[in-house]
Amino acid sequence: MEKRIAIAIDGPAAAGKSTVAKRVAQVLNFTYVDTGAMYRAFTYAVIQKGLDPKDEEQAVSLIPGLSIDLAENGHVYLNSQDVTDVIRTPLVSGNVSYIAAMKPVRLALVEMQRAIAEKKSVVMDGRDIGTYVLPNAEVKIFQIASVETRAIRRYEENLEKGLKTTLKEVEEDLRKRDYIDSHREFSPLKPAPDSVLLDTSYMSVLEVVEAILKIIKEKTGIEILCH
Repeated sequence: MEKRIAIAIDGPAAAGKSTVAKRVAQVLNFTYVDTGAMYRAFTYAVIQKGLDPKDEEQAVSLIPGLSIDLAENGHVYLNSQDVTDVIRTPLVSGNVSYIAAMKPVRLALVEMQRAIAEKKSVVMDGRDIGTYVLPNAEVKIFQIASVETRAIRRYEENLEKGLKTTLKEVEEDLRKRDYIDSHREFSPLKPAPDSVLLDTSYMSVLEVVEAILKIIKEKTGIEILCH
């Protein structure tokens, strides 16, 4: 059996992890696992039920019977409902860090994420992939960028999707999410001791992809033919 390899890409919100992880996975022909989308889907489930995203007891009550699936085409399904677009709305973005800080929710979703990595070679991005979800990953990247740079990137993404937000609102939301993610009690956002820190503030997506592929080749010896 061919050896399974795990690539962990962590970092704060809007650091460009998902865009880069998708491209790296395509080049390597690995499975891309968007863990952030899974937490967003759970958050949407809570909101859709009219529950309080800050109330752990209410949120955790949804775990039994909840199904979240990531399709190869990038679509996200919540109990068979396509929620790919709705999980990117400001309402979900503003509440996902509260949900992600809940230990029972993290444990449930981490179990799903590890199950995927046990079957396939993966590129998985999130907040705690290298530190908690896949601590034995062959390659760990911690991708950062200034909050100002990240706010502009997210604001432009929102405009492309027709989401009405101001740059100031986006920046305030990111600062709030950074604080919650890095200060939560269980599995906070932080680089793993053996991760490679990569500041992408002034790098294009292509430059980031090339930098990560170079690190992967150095760490694993994988021959990367073209990208």
